[in-house]
Amino acid sequence: MSYLEAIILGLIQGLTEFLPVSSSGHLELVKAIFGDNSLPEESLTFTVILHFATALSTLLVFRKEVLEIIKGLFQFKWNEEMIFSIKIIISMIPAVIIGLLFEKQLEAFFGGRILLVGCMLLVTAILLLLADRAKNTSKNVSYGNALIIGVSQAIAMLPGISRSGATISTSVLLGVDRTKAARFSFLMVVPLIFGKVAKDIMGGDITFESSQIGIMGVGFVAAFVSGLFACNWMITLVKKSKLSYFAIYCTIIGLIAIIYALFFK
Repeated sequence: MSYLEAIILGLIQGLTEFLPVSSSGHLELVKAIFGDNSLPEESLTFTVILHFATALSTLLVFRKEVLEIIKGLFQFKWNEEMIFSIKIIISMIPAVIIGLLFEKQLEAFFGGRILLVGCMLLVTAILLLLADRAKNTSKNVSYGNALIIGVSQAIAMLPGISRSGATISTSVLLGVDRTKAARFSFLMVVPLIFGKVAKDIMGGDITFESSQIGIMGVGFVAAFVSGLFACNWMITLVKKSKLSYFAIYCTIIGLIAIIYALFFK
């Protein structure tokens, strides 16, 4: 992998992590274009590093909310911050269970499964269209909502299904306020990413040669910077109900991926 490829992949990750078009799906498509023949495990290492970068950008964008949550937790009181934290924990349960029980099976999906990516992008498009037409979105995230949104996040572990698209769409379809839906969607993934990175480091799964450090670092910076921009932009788009544009985009890219996988790969 060259520095230019790392920058492109980093920019794609940073933009598509927050925009509802599937970061993992786009990374797989771009790797196929670049002719990346890495093993699933090696490909996953770079993917995890880029996700870590976007998790940091999320913390920076929501730094006030995160600090309030941490402060509320250490007060050991049943306050708004504590309740929000519990909902975040509930939302993580489905993804944690699936990630632990089917880790190897999930990693296998990140090995150039272009047909799968194309089909899942079409699923993402349908979710976005449904969410864009949803009305009466004024509720807060309830405990039950948190679990259902968590199931959507677990399903979005498949490349091609947008995590932000799936979780925000599910929230909006449940009647949750759009701004609160975006906030909850972006914050709920941060503990999972940090947990995944920590697990892989301690387990020795994230390994690369010293010659790759510079390339990985360039990709990390590109993902972090573009993630800051995309996170703020996505919050504005959700408020204005502009998800249908991304549904059209996902449909086009999904069909192109399917045609490529069936007739040209």
